[in-house]
Amino acid sequence: MANRKKTNAVRIVEEMKIPFELLEYTVEHGHTTAEDAAKKTGVPAEQMFKTLVARGDKTDVLMACVPGGRQLDIKALAAASGNKRVELVDLKEITPLTGYVRGGCSPIGARKKYPVYLDKSALNFEYILVNAGTQGLLFKIRPHDLAKAANAKTANIILHNYSEV
Repeated sequence: MANRKKTNAVRIVEEMKIPFELLEYTVEHGHTTAEDAAKKTGVPAEQMFKTLVARGDKTDVLMACVPGGRQLDIKALAAASGNKRVELVDLKEITPLTGYVRGGCSPIGARKKYPVYLDKSALNFEYILVNAGTQGLLFKIRPHDLAKAANAKTANIILHNYSEV
Protein backbone atom coordinates (compact mmCIF):
# COMPACT_ATOMS: atom_id res chain seq x y z
CA MET A 1 0.00 0.00 0.00
CA ALA A 2 2.90 2.36 0.56
CA ASN A 3 3.58 2.58 -3.17
CA ARG A 4 -0.01 3.44 -4.12
CA LYS A 5 -0.28 6.31 -6.52
CA LYS A 6 -1.92 9.19 -4.71
CA THR A 7 -4.20 10.78 -7.24
CA ASN A 8 -6.90 13.09 -5.95
CA ALA A 9 -9.44 10.33 -6.58
CA VAL A 10 -7.43 7.80 -4.54
CA ARG A 11 -7.06 10.25 -1.64
CA ILE A 12 -10.80 10.91 -1.57
CA VAL A 13 -11.76 7.22 -1.57
CA GLU A 14 -9.20 6.49 1.16
CA GLU A 15 -10.50 9.38 3.30
CA MET A 16 -14.03 8.01 2.91
CA LYS A 17 -12.72 4.61 4.09
CA ILE A 18 -14.27 2.91 1.08
CA PRO A 19 -12.70 -0.47 0.22
CA PHE A 20 -11.02 -0.70 -3.17
CA GLU A 21 -8.05 -2.14 -4.99
CA LEU A 22 -5.85 -0.35 -7.46
CA LEU A 23 -4.93 -2.07 -10.71
CA GLU A 24 -2.20 -0.75 -12.97
CA TYR A 25 -1.66 -1.49 -16.63
CA THR A 26 0.71 -0.20 -19.28
CA VAL A 27 -0.63 2.43 -21.66
CA GLU A 28 1.03 2.07 -25.05
CA HIS A 29 0.97 4.56 -27.92
CA GLY A 30 -1.92 6.55 -26.47
CA HIS A 31 -4.31 3.56 -26.40
CA THR A 32 -6.49 4.61 -23.50
CA THR A 33 -9.83 3.04 -24.32
CA ALA A 34 -11.90 1.11 -21.82
CA GLU A 35 -11.73 -1.86 -24.17
CA ASP A 36 -7.91 -1.75 -24.19
CA ALA A 37 -7.84 -1.50 -20.39
CA ALA A 38 -10.25 -4.44 -20.14
CA LYS A 39 -7.99 -6.61 -22.30
CA LYS A 40 -4.89 -5.71 -20.29
CA THR A 41 -6.54 -6.36 -16.93
CA GLY A 42 -8.47 -9.47 -17.98
CA VAL A 43 -11.82 -7.96 -17.03
CA PRO A 44 -14.83 -8.15 -19.38
CA ALA A 45 -15.42 -4.84 -21.21
CA GLU A 46 -18.91 -4.51 -19.72
CA GLN A 47 -17.31 -4.43 -16.24
CA MET A 48 -14.80 -1.71 -17.23
CA PHE A 49 -16.45 1.70 -16.96
CA LYS A 50 -15.25 4.76 -18.86
CA THR A 51 -15.91 8.28 -17.65
CA LEU A 52 -17.24 10.73 -20.22
CA VAL A 53 -17.54 14.47 -19.70
CA ALA A 54 -20.60 16.22 -21.11
CA ARG A 55 -22.41 19.53 -20.96
CA GLY A 56 -26.14 19.94 -20.53
CA ASP A 57 -28.18 22.92 -21.66
CA LYS A 58 -29.49 23.46 -18.10
CA THR A 59 -27.01 21.85 -15.72
CA ASP A 60 -23.77 22.65 -17.55
CA VAL A 61 -20.93 20.11 -17.00
CA LEU A 62 -21.69 16.55 -15.88
CA MET A 63 -20.01 13.15 -16.04
CA ALA A 64 -21.30 9.79 -17.21
CA CYS A 65 -19.81 6.36 -16.45
CA VAL A 66 -20.68 3.76 -19.04
CA PRO A 67 -19.35 0.25 -19.70
CA GLY A 68 -16.63 -0.38 -22.24
CA GLY A 69 -17.87 -1.49 -25.62
CA ARG A 70 -21.11 0.44 -25.13
CA GLN A 71 -22.21 3.85 -26.33
CA LEU A 72 -23.66 6.63 -24.22
CA ASP A 73 -27.32 7.36 -24.95
CA ILE A 74 -27.22 11.16 -25.06
CA LYS A 75 -31.02 11.47 -24.87
CA ALA A 76 -31.20 9.17 -21.84
CA LEU A 77 -28.44 11.15 -20.10
CA ALA A 78 -30.28 14.38 -20.85
CA ALA A 79 -33.49 12.99 -19.36
CA ALA A 80 -31.72 11.58 -16.28
CA SER A 81 -29.93 14.87 -15.64
CA GLY A 82 -32.90 17.20 -16.18
CA ASN A 83 -31.57 18.62 -19.45
CA LYS A 84 -33.27 18.95 -22.82
CA ARG A 85 -29.93 18.45 -24.60
CA VAL A 86 -26.56 17.06 -23.63
CA GLU A 87 -23.40 16.86 -25.72
CA LEU A 88 -19.94 15.51 -25.01
CA VAL A 89 -17.36 18.21 -24.40
CA ASP A 90 -14.49 18.66 -26.82
CA LEU A 91 -11.44 16.59 -25.84
CA LYS A 92 -9.37 19.76 -25.28
CA GLU A 93 -11.82 20.78 -22.51
CA ILE A 94 -11.39 17.63 -20.41
CA THR A 95 -8.23 18.69 -18.54
CA PRO A 96 -9.29 22.30 -17.83
CA LEU A 97 -12.70 21.12 -16.58
CA THR A 98 -11.68 18.06 -14.58
CA GLY A 99 -7.96 18.30 -13.87
CA TYR A 100 -7.59 14.87 -15.47
CA VAL A 101 -6.15 13.93 -18.86
CA ARG A 102 -8.05 12.04 -21.54
CA GLY A 103 -7.87 8.35 -20.70
CA GLY A 104 -7.27 9.20 -17.05
CA CYS A 105 -10.56 10.87 -16.14
CA SER A 106 -12.14 9.66 -12.91
CA PRO A 107 -15.70 10.38 -11.77
CA ILE A 108 -14.18 11.09 -8.34
CA GLY A 109 -12.14 14.15 -7.44
CA ALA A 110 -12.55 16.42 -10.45
CA ARG A 111 -11.67 20.11 -10.04
CA LYS A 112 -15.34 20.85 -9.33
CA LYS A 113 -18.08 18.60 -7.99
CA TYR A 114 -19.95 17.79 -11.17
CA PRO A 115 -23.08 15.64 -11.22
CA VAL A 116 -22.15 12.04 -12.03
CA TYR A 117 -24.40 9.44 -13.65
CA LEU A 118 -23.47 5.76 -13.47
CA ASP A 119 -25.13 3.37 -15.89
CA LYS A 120 -27.39 0.96 -13.99
CA SER A 121 -25.68 -2.03 -15.61
CA ALA A 122 -22.88 -1.50 -13.05
CA LEU A 123 -25.22 -2.87 -10.39
CA ASN A 124 -25.11 -6.29 -12.10
CA PHE A 125 -21.53 -6.81 -10.92
CA GLU A 126 -19.86 -7.47 -7.58
CA TYR A 127 -17.20 -4.96 -8.63
CA ILE A 128 -16.41 -2.72 -11.57
CA LEU A 129 -13.26 -1.01 -12.77
CA VAL A 130 -13.13 2.74 -13.32
CA ASN A 131 -10.29 5.17 -13.80
CA ALA A 132 -8.52 6.28 -10.63
CA GLY A 133 -7.25 9.61 -11.92
CA THR A 134 -4.37 8.91 -14.28
CA GLN A 135 -3.77 6.81 -17.38
CA GLY A 136 -3.06 3.18 -16.53
CA LEU A 137 -4.51 3.28 -12.99
CA LEU A 138 -7.92 1.79 -12.16
CA PHE A 139 -10.11 1.39 -9.12
CA LYS A 140 -11.56 -2.07 -8.58
CA ILE A 141 -14.57 -1.06 -6.52
CA ARG A 142 -18.11 -2.14 -5.70
CA PRO A 143 -20.67 -0.19 -7.77
CA HIS A 144 -22.50 1.14 -4.70
CA ASP A 145 -19.20 2.31 -3.23
CA LEU A 146 -18.30 4.11 -6.45
CA ALA A 147 -21.72 5.77 -6.45
CA LYS A 148 -21.14 6.88 -2.85
CA ALA A 149 -17.63 8.21 -3.53
CA ALA A 150 -18.71 10.07 -6.69
CA ASN A 151 -22.11 11.07 -5.30
CA ALA A 152 -23.43 9.44 -8.47
CA LYS A 153 -26.98 8.70 -9.49
CA THR A 154 -27.66 5.47 -11.34
CA ALA A 155 -29.65 5.59 -14.56
CA ASN A 156 -30.08 3.67 -17.80
CA ILE A 157 -27.79 5.79 -20.00
CA ILE A 158 -26.43 3.40 -22.63
CA LEU A 159 -27.81 2.70 -26.09
CA HIS A 160 -29.48 -0.68 -26.43
CA ASN A 161 -29.65 -2.69 -29.61
CA TYR A 162 -33.10 -3.90 -30.62
CA SER A 163 -31.92 -7.47 -30.06
CA GLU A 164 -31.27 -6.66 -26.39
CA VAL A 165 -34.62 -5.06 -25.63
